[in-house]
Amino acid sequence: MLTNNLEQLKKASREGYAIPAINTQGGNYDIIMGICKAAEELRSPVILAHYVSTGAFSGHDWFVNVAKWCANKVSVPVSIHLDHGDGFPICMEALRLGFTSVMIDGSTKPIEENAALTQSVVNVAKYFDVPVEAEIGELQRLDNGVVQENKNVADPEQVRRFLELCTPDTLAIGIGNAHGYYKGKPDIKLEVLREVRKFTDIPLVLHGCTGMDESIVKEAIGLGVAKINFGTEIRYKYVQHYEEALRELDHQGHSWKLSQYASNALCEDVKKIIRLSGSEGKA
Repeated sequence: MLTNNLEQLKKASREGYAIPAINTQGGNYDIIMGICKAAEELRSPVILAHYVSTGAFSGHDWFVNVAKWCANKVSVPVSIHLDHGDGFPICMEALRLGFTSVMIDGSTKPIEENAALTQSVVNVAKYFDVPVEAEIGELQRLDNGVVQENKNVADPEQVRRFLELCTPDTLAIGIGNAHGYYKGKPDIKLEVLREVRKFTDIPLVLHGCTGMDESIVKEAIGLGVAKINFGTEIRYKYVQHYEEALRELDHQGHSWKLSQYASNALCEDVKKIIRLSGSEGKA
């Protein structure tokens, strides 16, 4: 069922688990239905995440409609989330289209500008009853499969200042994490989360979980991370499963057979993420 995820995230933060947010590759039905089926089978809330860049192919409205349709086929809470909205206009478009969660990413800007941009989105989103995620401490984007690593770490005092200037519902903090595959073992600074927890109980968000040690993810959840994001792993797994279907099935050119195989296989991958997050049985 389609929901606003704020109360779910607050509950997760209080009770020591996280809700998985999984990138859907612009509204790919195979991926979205695989996510929703996994959530239903494990009785977990889940977040369907959408990147602006992937919407350039299918259309942001396509994503919303497919996500809503799939969400309403299951009985567990499913929210649809704009990930890394890079400006006020795209967040407004997301609200008009019916997203139930939006992220405004002003992390490349100075603290004061980031806070002002964040608050401008918060002020409108509250009238739609849509929660807003903000980010501080820019996370490096690892595009086109380029393997890199990111050393950017937010200063807890900057986080404090940011939260004095604006009122997002959830907050992603740079702690040495990055999007994409890491080069070697990432140096994740969990002490930043510990310091932030001393002055705020806002639900936190951990981006760049693909390839991160499970022990680090679990410890971060224990420090108040209520939303964990997976994108890279899911998109690569989906393609791998599709390739397996091409090799192994007597598909006779029926694309739905290939899609069904890939979606069912991906469902099992999503279940592993749900179990890692601790959200099984929390719906």
